[in-house]
Amino acid sequence: MRRSAYLSCVIFLLAPAWGQTAPPRKSLPDVFLVTLDTLRPDHIACYGYKQIETPTLDALAADGIRFTQAFTHSPITNTSHTTILTGLLPSVHGVTDFGVPLSPQHTTWAELLKKQGYHTAAFIGAVILDSNTLAPGLDRGFDFYDNFPARTDTKERWGRVERRGMEVVQHAETWLDKHRTGPRFVWVHLYDPHDPYEAPPPYSQKYKEPYDGEIAYADSAVGHLIASLKKAGAYQNAIIVVVADHGEGLGEHGEETHGLFLYDSTLHVPLILKLPAEAQHGTVIEAQVRTTDILPTILSLTNTAAPAELNGESLVPLISDQVTKGQTSPSRSLFAETDYPLRWGWASLRALRAENMKLIEAPRAELYDLKSDPQELKNLYAADVTQVQGLRGELAKWKSKLPASTSGSAGGALPDPKDKVEVQNLLHRAMLASDDERASDALGFLEKALELDPASPTALRQLGELELAAGDFSKAAAHLKRAHDVRPEDSTAAFELGQTLEKSGDLPGARNALEACLKLVPSQMPARLLLGHVYLRMNDGKNAEDQFEAAQLVDSSNLEARLGLAEAQIQQSKFADALPDLEALAKEQPTNAPALHLLARAYRGAGKEQDAQSAEAKAAAAEKK
Repeated sequence: MRRSAYLSCVIFLLAPAWGQTAPPRKSLPDVFLVTLDTLRPDHIACYGYKQIETPTLDALAADGIRFTQAFTHSPITNTSHTTILTGLLPSVHGVTDFGVPLSPQHTTWAELLKKQGYHTAAFIGAVILDSNTLAPGLDRGFDFYDNFPARTDTKERWGRVERRGMEVVQHAETWLDKHRTGPRFVWVHLYDPHDPYEAPPPYSQKYKEPYDGEIAYADSAVGHLIASLKKAGAYQNAIIVVVADHGEGLGEHGEETHGLFLYDSTLHVPLILKLPAEAQHGTVIEAQVRTTDILPTILSLTNTAAPAELNGESLVPLISDQVTKGQTSPSRSLFAETDYPLRWGWASLRALRAENMKLIEAPRAELYDLKSDPQELKNLYAADVTQVQGLRGELAKWKSKLPASTSGSAGGALPDPKDKVEVQNLLHRAMLASDDERASDALGFLEKALELDPASPTALRQLGELELAAGDFSKAAAHLKRAHDVRPEDSTAAFELGQTLEKSGDLPGARNALEACLKLVPSQMPARLLLGHVYLRMNDGKNAEDQFEAAQLVDSSNLEARLGLAEAQIQQSKFADALPDLEALAKEQPTNAPALHLLARAYRGAGKEQDAQSAEAKAAAAEKK
């Protein structure tokens, strides 16, 4: 393209950002966000990696803008994706761990574009982004959000925990084929580069490094999507963003995966932006940018009003300086954070990356000169050095933007994650082994983790869970009791301890553990029901009745609660109280043998022998079916 035509295309696209008349609504471009989980830029061909072929990403970079120094604010999937979709720092949007709901006060990318008339859809590759379970609220604004099935009988990882990239893309293509008119905003998330690295053939045979095989396969899946857009005539006028949520440790600094540290191995991400009409094709921008900058950029390009709370800045001025003026804009400082170590009982971390320097705030602080030491191997930290004082001041400015409850210093009295990295690696290996039903391997990893950290609540709880599943109740109880003692605020450990003690016959111990669990989470239905049954076995009908009534307040139609309440009333000789609901239940479910047996007991207690015999006969008939 000649430079004059090239620049006119730039001016047209960036008109909203420069105060010019916006294009009419019908010309709004489709917007596609492709997030590639756990992808390091130094494992992509167009970023200089020679051991892999990534033709799709390379072609997109040639058609658009490649940012060489893009960084995520968090090295964890849910947190980093929420940052991309809200334009907010993790401590601002609050989704700092799995299962934490996104507050309705924060507006999502989909909600903003939906107000502009966009049809919106999301297609996810992993259950950890399922809005019904581990990512509540992330589906806001999407007309369609492709969650995982509520139940699956497969023991395989595929379909239960993860979808292959090509399956995700095919789901997206099916939706696009049914929604041919725009504008459309589609988010496609591919989980493939995430561990365990298990690329399908031929990529598993072609690449010696399994991680690279996963990346090459993910590239091919993106290629299938791009081909379908071109075939439908939707590619030319589309805005396409390809970005990773975070990188991968790959053993650097001892970290096998990600989440624990704030080194560039997990913060540095690829970012490619293709604009309509292939404007600015082949542009490379070296300035440091952040994933919070992506949403403001899209809002600018689609002439959509941006919420005042956004923590990033549009990339449009930076692109304009690079293309029209030949100038390189100054880098933007990065504030990064991880609270993931807290789930293991270790200190959270905060970091500032600016002017080729990085300060990591930890129990043992770190300072790196990224120009001379890009792998962050030589810690230069000293409290009195000039760089530390300046970076601490800059870090304080960023932290002042955070909610008061989250802006305190990282660290405190908790252990430094640097001292626990091998424990975390072992815990992660145990989790994968357990998920693959390799119980003996999982036990071995957990026992090694306990040798390194005897008070690890996670290792203790996971050991207890494996022993509970194996029926070794005495060992399970010992480990779960220690886990509960170390972390009394862990309601799951308390519940599992209650389960174990109930199965081993220690009813008073089970009662105490379950009551502790319910003090932490009163709405925990399984704990409430089990506590009711424990009281029944202790012949304490009154307290059993209280528990089952409380369970019915949470779910009035719960069958186990209804049957338990009736049994508790019968145990107290309150036959008249038990009969109405049991009679109703017998009409609703005439073949429910347990309900019919209870009804017979209630009739007999109320002196209605003939009715009792009739109910027993129906129960016997139901059991024969």
